[in-house]
Amino acid sequence: MAGTDDAVATGDDALYVLTAVLLTPAKFPSVLGDDYVEACDALGLAPLADGYGLVLGQDGDGARWTVVVDDVSLVAVAIASWDCGMEYDLSPDENSMVSALPGWPLALAVSAPGVPAPHDPAPDPEADDGPPLTPPDTETWGPAQRRLGADEIALQWAAWRAQIDDAQFATEGGDGAGDGDTPDGAADASTASTPDTTEDEGIRRVLAEVRAYVDSPPPLGRVRSAFASGDARTLRADGPGWSMVARTDDIAFVLLDDEPGEVLPVGRGAELPGLLEALDKMAVRPV
Repeated sequence: MAGTDDAVATGDDALYVLTAVLLTPAKFPSVLGDDYVEACDALGLAPLADGYGLVLGQDGDGARWTVVVDDVSLVAVAIASWDCGMEYDLSPDENSMVSALPGWPLALAVSAPGVPAPHDPAPDPEADDGPPLTPPDTETWGPAQRRLGADEIALQWAAWRAQIDDAQFATEGGDGAGDGDTPDGAADASTASTPDTTEDEGIRRVLAEVRAYVDSPPPLGRVRSAFASGDARTLRADGPGWSMVARTDDIAFVLLDDEPGEVLPVGRGAELPGLLEALDKMAVRPV
């Protein structure tokens, strides 16, 4: 988190920086879309190959603003410094500013001292900014909440994985490869001829679409690979109505728009290891 002494000049005022996030093909706020192109479109930005940095703060009147800059390296260094508990003065040059958008796309629990409480800026009749950016409503379930849920699983993988007993992937009379019914809503990457439940049907649809990504690459950012412990990678894939989080050496979790709040585990079985390996090879990775 930034220090509020940081300030970015924005025309006639200054922005007191609260935090910043990256908007790149490999890392972007998932509330904005299923892929990088969709996330950029949500902010009215062209999907540049190098991406952007989003600087969130308040002006002198307390109004919320999101400043878009094209100096991605500067923002990345600031975020890394803050993550390590170090101070970093994030003050992008005015020449790197692409736009200043009213509102915040993310919910922040902090505010700048010495200015009014965070609020949306008054509409500017001479600007074509559209409505202020707002974080998603946490009281309802939809695409943004589904993607945020997947973010949480990726961030807290060990905690979610500890809740899963591998025995639940074993099948009746089978060897755990998934050639039949799977108890407790669990499934694996093998394909049964008839879906057992609505959840199983949803999982099989997701796995089919993920397999199609391997043969026909999806929009940039729909499959991303990040660091994990050991030699493993954390994979994130998204698509219309679904999100999947997996580790290349372990299982996967699926979230569906049609199953509010449900986290559906997918066992490795016979097919998932190869699928995850193929996805990792084609995924976008942080530079």
